[in-house]
Amino acid sequence: MKNKQFAALPFRIEATQLSILLITTRRKQRWSVPKGSPMLRKGPHRVAAIEAYEEAGLRGKIGRQSLGQFKHAKRKGKRKILCDVELYPLKVKKQHGRYPERGQRELVWLPAAEAARRVHRAKLRRLIESFASRYAKRR
Repeated sequence: MKNKQFAALPFRIEATQLSILLITTRRKQRWSVPKGSPMLRKGPHRVAAIEAYEEAGLRGKIGRQSLGQFKHAKRKGKRKILCDVELYPLKVKKQHGRYPERGQRELVWLPAAEAARRVHRAKLRRLIESFASRYAKRR
């Protein structure tokens, strides 16, 4: 599982509108989703849920089925490492005001189309658009 990360796509539905939560990355302050590296004895979807809580205070129901993957470059010291990031849907039920990384990132809830436009990675953009499209068809 080297160079692998797991991410949550936090979403909620209010008045039939699908909203996505984006957070800023620490270094470049780009809009993205909560993500983290594998953890011992934790499945990929659980890692994504844990990261969503640590980075944005989110609790909810995490999907076991991946929505797909995208690439993300992260730094380890002076080295740049390219990671494959597996994305899991997280239906947010609660957003806590206090959480481990509070104050380190900006958070914003946006309509899915706007969230897709704001993210830096093209593949992540397409995954958000695809998720929103599947949601719209189910309504």
